[in-house]
Amino acid sequence: MISAGSADGSSADGSSAPDLPPALAEALRSYTRHLELELARSAHTVRAYSGDVAAMLEHAARRGVRTLDELDLAVLRSWLACSRTGGAARATLARRGSSVRGFTGWACRRGLMAGDPGALLATPKGVSVLPDVLRADEAVRLVEQVDGGSATELRDRVVLELLYATGVRVGELCGLDIDDVDAERRLVRVLGKGNRERSVPYGDPAGAAVRAWLASGRPQWATRTSGPALLLGRRGGRLDPRAARTLVHRRLAAVPGAPDLGPHGLRHSAATHLLEGGADLRSVQELLGHASLATTQIYTHVSVERLRASYARAHPRA
Repeated sequence: MISAGSADGSSADGSSAPDLPPALAEALRSYTRHLELELARSAHTVRAYSGDVAAMLEHAARRGVRTLDELDLAVLRSWLACSRTGGAARATLARRGSSVRGFTGWACRRGLMAGDPGALLATPKGVSVLPDVLRADEAVRLVEQVDGGSATELRDRVVLELLYATGVRVGELCGLDIDDVDAERRLVRVLGKGNRERSVPYGDPAGAAVRAWLASGRPQWATRTSGPALLLGRRGGRLDPRAARTLVHRRLAAVPGAPDLGPHGLRHSAATHLLEGGADLRSVQELLGHASLATTQIYTHVSVERLRASYARAHPRA
């Protein structure tokens, strides 16, 4: 069920569907199913987009809207104005506008609305913030500090090596099964966003970490309920992404001068280091599983910014 939105458009914590007129409530349920089943969006994306649409529809209902055909551009603009007055950040406003445009476009295609008012809805662009990344030497120190023989050490080494070697998302990493690892060709088969499958290469150090974990670490924790999961927690269950994030933060804290990054920071670092090492943008796009090349291009800006910083430090007339 979709949580109700607040008056300013933010999501609340309730677990029941918002109190909407029947036609609007049914449209919201249908759109949520569309996101889940037809577009195969992640649970996080479904919650965010449906929550935005629910908040907008509640705002519309308070203004007397009972059917989608009564929803117009003025209502959408007033909802975003309330969000802005309530202190929503530019990035939040941009996401909410995108959510609503997706909803009205879907409703128009389904014949639920005669026109698409969302197509005319302008929203501020989110501020583009370049991600922090590790230096190459910091990445090496991160993975090489974990060198013990305990199951915990072996598991943590695999997590760090694979995150940095492949650039996979933490959810993709934790979803790996043993059979997803092709040790001979050094490839992992990853199921990414939108159920898109891709094969990602990894190097010798990550391969050695995987072999050590499978030979000496995993058998210590595996139980009858472990199934085929590659990475396990102490109780034998599949490693939870939250636990993986915690271990990355903990291990990074032991690297002097390294920024406090999570698993996504290792993904950013892998992409940046690949481009700095001469990899072409299309290859990095394929490795990261980006649907659009434009998403991958942010890493070219990261490299340029690092080049500027190096120039400023090193050039006598910088």
